[in-house]
Amino acid sequence: MKQAEVLILLEQFQAIRRGHFQLSSGLHGPVYVQCALVLQYPEQAARLAAALVEQINVERVQAVVAVALGGILWGYELARRLGARALFVERSPGGQFELRRGFRLSAGERVLVAEDVLTTGVSTRETIALVRAAGGEVVGVAALVDRSGGRVAFDVPTAVLVRLRLETYAAADCPQCRAGLPVEKPGSRG
Repeated sequence: MKQAEVLILLEQFQAIRRGHFQLSSGLHGPVYVQCALVLQYPEQAARLAAALVEQINVERVQAVVAVALGGILWGYELARRLGARALFVERSPGGQFELRRGFRLSAGERVLVAEDVLTTGVSTRETIALVRAAGGEVVGVAALVDRSGGRVAFDVPTAVLVRLRLETYAAADCPQCRAGLPVEKPGSRG
């Protein structure tokens, strides 16, 4: 599945929205990518995961750890495709990611970190650090969309289906805020 095909699919399911948005990172932007709108359909999630698994140049993934909330469906489908366990991290009341719900990693367990949309990479880096602290070996990152256009990089191989360079702004520098346009917060931390 080529990038153009994935973009058509995202547009078809209205997963790419235009307006004035505050992203989960806190940054503002005129485009919001809501992968859940396409991932809610298992057959589409399976198609996308199959396409990404073809790009993953990693052997023996034993667990996929997704970044909650957006990455849970994506991580589950990747794990299913890879024959691995599907886990996810979530924020504690103090705001730090942690493995909860009885999830554990074994020492040396080979982990792929799954994210639906990369913007700054902060959540993914936090997840990588958590997996390593829990004894896991991070062997790669798998994202459906990289909205940074490749500016976000990690110290492990990264597979992405779509790379877009979508503008983001700090709230103080946002042209839409200066124009007085109302901001929408559709993300999981809205």
